[in-house]
Amino acid sequence: MRIGFVKFLALAITSLAIAGCSTLPRVGPNKSEIYRGSVNKDGNAYVLAVDSRVAKFANLAAQSGFSAEFRNAGAVVTDLVRSGDVLVISVYENVEAGVLGTAGVPSNLSEIQVDRSGNIFVPYAGRIKAAGRTPDNLRRILTSALASQTPDPQVIVRRAAGDGSTVSIIGSGAQGVYPISQGTTHLSGMLALAGGVTTEPENTRISIVRGSRRGSVWLRDLYNDPKQDVHLRPGDRIIVEQDIRRFTVLGAISTQGLTTFPKPTMNVLEAVAYAGGLSGQTSDPTGVFVLRDEVGSVANTVLARNDIRGTARMAYVLNLTKVNGLFTARDFQLRDGDTIYVTEAPYYQFTKILSSLITPIGNAATIQNALQ
Repeated sequence: MRIGFVKFLALAITSLAIAGCSTLPRVGPNKSEIYRGSVNKDGNAYVLAVDSRVAKFANLAAQSGFSAEFRNAGAVVTDLVRSGDVLVISVYENVEAGVLGTAGVPSNLSEIQVDRSGNIFVPYAGRIKAAGRTPDNLRRILTSALASQTPDPQVIVRRAAGDGSTVSIIGSGAQGVYPISQGTTHLSGMLALAGGVTTEPENTRISIVRGSRRGSVWLRDLYNDPKQDVHLRPGDRIIVEQDIRRFTVLGAISTQGLTTFPKPTMNVLEAVAYAGGLSGQTSDPTGVFVLRDEVGSVANTVLARNDIRGTARMAYVLNLTKVNGLFTARDFQLRDGDTIYVTEAPYYQFTKILSSLITPIGNAATIQNALQ
């Protein structure tokens, strides 16, 4: 009776397990289930094995580097006064009772802003055209204008930070408004004046907003390529920011989660290693997927068609059991928003099913022995 009971219970449990094996705990769909969800099987995603051709055409690296419009912009003439500039004017007089001060003590006319018409007003000199002139030229004009009011005046004109030949820096480092001077006509010089950056240089991005146009460059490329060290323009906004692109890692892999790109470019092999590598016990190295909303032009190219508009859901699959597959994974670049999903090995699914059968049978046998 004991053997018959155990056999009956085993058969019952086996039938239930086979009927409900798909409900066993797991990390997500297996490889065959993803293939069954492809467009060819009336699904809504294109499943495509990655080879060297696919890797080549699917790679759209993050754009970096300033356009020719930014690179070809000439240097600003830094010694010209412009509307919005703030001037500091110092006047030395050699008489005890001067019109602006006393002998030997300069009268500082600070924060005189050049108006929109390019003019300034100086006491006893009147309204003077300042925009388009150099500080030295303006000094001579003021000296001549004040000479009729005080004997042999000595005038010094310098430009302070204002709304004219200045740029603003936002983000990492010393934020603020800085004047474009002889040493800061280039982007690198202005960043140095602001104290550099505080984010990791490897994944720091520098952007310049100039009117309605915007250009960006990786910090490392700025210092490696002199062509990217562009000239600045009055009113430029410089944005220093750490890279915020992200990718997700899920499935049978050592570490799952949402990860920020640690460097400007990252391939699938690097991303898998960054996540701790595949799990030797649970991973299926033939089923490493990159899930992506692919732009239509790329989707048409890799799928050899021309009817896709907008974006297409793509499931790129890589086989890491082959040498060429490893090289292909190294060539396949990740993009912002990508998801790497590693399927579970069929063997691991089998062991879970087997365990779900053996454990109840063992428990049943224990109960049967206790009843004897």
